[in-house]
Formats: sequence, C-alpha cells, structure tokens
Amino acid sequence: MKIATWNVNSVRVREQLLIKWLGTAAPDVVCLQEIKATEKTFPLGVIESAGYNVTLVGQKSYNGVAILSKHAIEIEETKLPGDESDEEARFLQTKVDGISIACIYLPNGNPIDGPKFGYKLAWMERLYSHVERLLQSESPFVLAGDFNICPTDADVYDPVGFANDALCRPETRAWFRKLLYLGLTDAVRVFNQTLGTYTYWDYQAGRWSKDEGVRIDHLLLSPQAADRLEACEIDREPRGKNKPSDHTPVWCKIRTS
Repeated sequence: MKIATWNVNSVRVREQLLIKWLGTAAPDVVCLQEIKATEKTFPLGVIESAGYNVTLVGQKSYNGVAILSKHAIEIEETKLPGDESDEEARFLQTKVDGISIACIYLPNGNPIDGPKFGYKLAWMERLYSHVERLLQSESPFVLAGDFNICPTDADVYDPVGFANDALCRPETRAWFRKLLYLGLTDAVRVFNQTLGTYTYWDYQAGRWSKDEGVRIDHLLLSPQAADRLEACEIDREPRGKNKPSDHTPVWCKIRTS
C-alpha cells in the first residue's frame, strides 16, 4: 500500500495539480491537509472520478483534512480526542485495508508569545495520549500529515534563524522526540539520513529556487507498520509546478500482509 501525505494549501486552487499527481504517483491512500474547504465545496466528483473514495473534516477558508483512498474507508475518529470544545478541523482517522491511518494538521504555534503556541502544546499532548492508546492495540497505524515541527537542525535550512520559531522551539522538538520514544518510526529517516530533505518552501524570497526549506511533513509508523515498510520518498516534483502548494507530497510503501 502506497500512503502519501500532502498539505495542498487549498484543494480548490490545487485541484488540477492534485488530479494530475494522483494519476502519475498513483498512491493508494492520500492524506490531505489545509484543504480550506467544507463538504459542500470540496471537489468530490472529480476526485471520485479519478478512482478515489473520500472522507473529510472540512472548515470554511481554514484548516481542513481529507483522506482519499482507492480502497474502502472505515472512519474511526473525526477529531482528536481530549477536548470536545476544539472545533478546528485538524484530525481524521480511518482504517484502510487493516491499517489505521490518521491525517494530521498540527497547529503552527506562531507567534510563540501568544495563545497559538499554548494551543499547539496542548494539541500535541492530546495527540501523545491518543498515540499511547493506539499502541495498546498492537495493530499497524500511520500518522501522516503536516506536523509543523522540524525535528532537528538537519530539517531546516537556517537553524539559527529558526531557533525561536514554534516549528523549532525546544518544547516542540522535545515533544516530537517523546513521541518517537514511544516506539514510532520516522519513515523518511529510515531511507534518507542526509541534510536538505525538505517538504516545505516558503513562497517568499525565492526559497524554492534556492532550496531553502524545512521538513515539517512526516509519516510516523507504529512498530507493526514499520516492520512492513518497503520505501519512503519526498516527491519534490509538484512543488516545481505552476501555482504549487508550498508543501510537496511525502509517501511510503507498506506491505498489507
């Protein structure tokens, strides 16, 4: 099974780019973030015509997550447990062909001196508790999405400049390490240990042309999923297209049996 994650930064703006990529990359499952659409405005018909089932948690103009799958989708969660008052569309968990797949759009957290950073930290702790529960099942699962976290200095083109950014703050990185210490595997790093494996390049200041990016989009695998991992890659091609998202897809291949 080929599982991908992609922050499309508005699915309606990137609709044609997405459809072309689905045709060439042919993922079995795609987790989309920041779709910026509701159930009514999501381009459901054209994606279904491309051969995908769709489930989503939408939000007008902001956030929003969706999972596309060539296989049947069983919905497990439509929001991250732990705070019923949280109305932001950032989490969707499904089961596809025996594998639980969570689509995650973790809060950015900037500016760090305001409430957004506190919201990010609280959201991360809720996710940690949820992962602890998932691990108790001893079943394969994948956390796929835009985590808005650069795990180390190797994941950002300018570590000094980003030192006080919410993506790189010590609290953020410590939480990510704590999550991995539960036994999760960072799929990209299994196959690529080099610098410059970025997944996001800002639109400003020619960041893409200068390859000045950050790695904030991740595929984290449970031990049972990691045992089946066959490949993982950052697909840079869509970022170089006309009117791209500022993120590019990341995918992994997992044996289903």
